[in-house]
Amino acid sequence: MAASSHAESLWPEFRGPTAQGYSSAKGLPTEWAPDKNIVWRSEVAGKGWSSPVVANGRIFITTAVELPVDPNAVPVVAAEPVAPPPVAAAPQADGSKRPAPAKKAPPPAPKPVSLHVIALDAATGKAVWDTKVFEAKDPAALKMHAKNSQASPSVVYEAGRLYAHFSHHGTACLDEAGKIVWTSQENVYLPQHGTGGSPALVDDLLIFSADGIKDPSVVALDKATGKTRWKVARPATEAKSKFSFCTPLVIEVAGQKQVISAGSGIVQALNPKDGSEIWHVMYGTGYSVVPRPVFAHGIIFLSTGYDKPVGLAIKADGKGDVTSTHVVWQETKYVPHNPSMLVIGDELYMLADNGLLTCRDAKTNTVHFEERLLGPSSASLLYADGLIYAIDEKGASAVVKPGKTLQVVATSELKEKTLASMAVCDNDLLIRTELALYRVSRTRANAE
Repeated sequence: MAASSHAESLWPEFRGPTAQGYSSAKGLPTEWAPDKNIVWRSEVAGKGWSSPVVANGRIFITTAVELPVDPNAVPVVAAEPVAPPPVAAAPQADGSKRPAPAKKAPPPAPKPVSLHVIALDAATGKAVWDTKVFEAKDPAALKMHAKNSQASPSVVYEAGRLYAHFSHHGTACLDEAGKIVWTSQENVYLPQHGTGGSPALVDDLLIFSADGIKDPSVVALDKATGKTRWKVARPATEAKSKFSFCTPLVIEVAGQKQVISAGSGIVQALNPKDGSEIWHVMYGTGYSVVPRPVFAHGIIFLSTGYDKPVGLAIKADGKGDVTSTHVVWQETKYVPHNPSMLVIGDELYMLADNGLLTCRDAKTNTVHFEERLLGPSSASLLYADGLIYAIDEKGASAVVKPGKTLQVVATSELKEKTLASMAVCDNDLLIRTELALYRVSRTRANAE
């Protein structure tokens, strides 16, 4: 079958060319299974939840591969924990005594890993090159949430260069042949729960959040050299937990570029030239902010993170502290902790972590529907060829027609765990699971 003239040959970053989950491709598949509409399935070594990036017939992902353990090395935690000393018996109500419970042995130290960028041939799924960028061995830097990986941020592609960010482990630039151009570990910090937000390019800068356990900040590197151009500390907030994982969004308002960066207790609009603040909104104790903001109708839409996420709609034309003046609406019901939102026309779509999909009027917050769609979900929504694509953590997916009522077009299952967001390659979908990367096409005729 001939490819459509509307194909997405470039998917340069997390959430695509617009950074907001839109694709111009036509004729994408709506149904698939392990034995249906699969062009290829390519297993990937190690573990990584970065979403695929596409450029010039190549697909780029990152992964973390466990390093061999030196049998002669002294373990950080003994393989056989020593029994604790006897503990005095605790008196009971009847005068008898029973031993106090023994203390639990500490968990084993996390295993060291090597951090890689991998290029696959988009036509065949075969590896073209695999470049090791860093090694991570410090147990404190390797602690992470069970759902996470040490290679969760997606790479960014621009003009023959790949920018690979591994959060607190470091950042690197590679050329399309896999050769390292520069590396930077100037901005290391102590993490909580592992790696997270992807970087964003704006002009000659690569910008990312560095929201660790303490001293959260936003950093800009010179994209040509990797040197730090500016680093600005987050203002003090009510949030007791300082860590977050949000990917910045670059927008333009009244001719001025803004870097929208959400952290714990605050979202800021920064001037990319020097990191100076344009405006901010405080949102209390929200922390571990993950979803990338979206922008439409002059309004920023975002989630405030854990423990109870609040959805905020904020006019982006303010100056200074606009907490009390520019919040259009706020919502606490079915707001995502992890999946990024999607705006289509006047409607805002949110996929909550429990798999419930809501559709609201983006400007007024009027609810159109709130209905179950999938199971527990982490991946962000995708809009392509007039349809909304969603996938849950078990690999079940749903394709939905936009509108004020829920209209499910098709459902599918790969039956593999996935937390990564879908990407588009030409007229096909890319789905990354825990074990492999899939290229999914509309018909088997494409998959020969």
